[in-house]
Amino acid sequence: MAEFVQRENRGPVSIVTICRPERRNALNLQLKQEIVDHLRAAQQDPAVAAIVPGAGGTQRMLRAAGRYKTLLWSLTGDMIAAPVAFASNMVSELVATGAALERAIAIASRIATMPPLAVQAIREAVRLGGDTPLDTALALERRLFERLFDTQDQQEGMRAFLEKRPPHYSGR
Repeated sequence: MAEFVQRENRGPVSIVTICRPERRNALNLQLKQEIVDHLRAAQQDPAVAAIVPGAGGTQRMLRAAGRYKTLLWSLTGDMIAAPVAFASNMVSELVATGAALERAIAIASRIATMPPLAVQAIREAVRLGGDTPLDTALALERRLFERLFDTQDQQEGMRAFLEKRPPHYSGR
């Protein structure tokens, strides 16, 4: 059985790569299970502070590109050119050929230096807030902000700013 998904650690960043070009990285049950297994292994690894996944799916495409493009692309199996994916909000940025891994590592490494509790709160606000009315999303954001305000990381960030030094966050 071929190994369709590979995981590599680079410092605090775990890179999960789908490697099935002959099938255009189309998801099947085996591939989905390999992705889950690698992500679980990365989550259990105490040295990993960020995970860079590389999978999509109809539900993520639907939320980014809309119903009609998702139906068209999913039902036809047409390749989606990078500029079209970018214009459809399916990717956050375009990089030169061969530079994607380096850029993903740079982004993940930068995120790994941020306060872990704040990163979790931002992810939660975006994940939950995107599918709710604005007033509900704003209330969620306010609750998350208030929860962070009395943490050791918040105090460390303020101290580091005042002392003009890099902060050292603990996730508490």
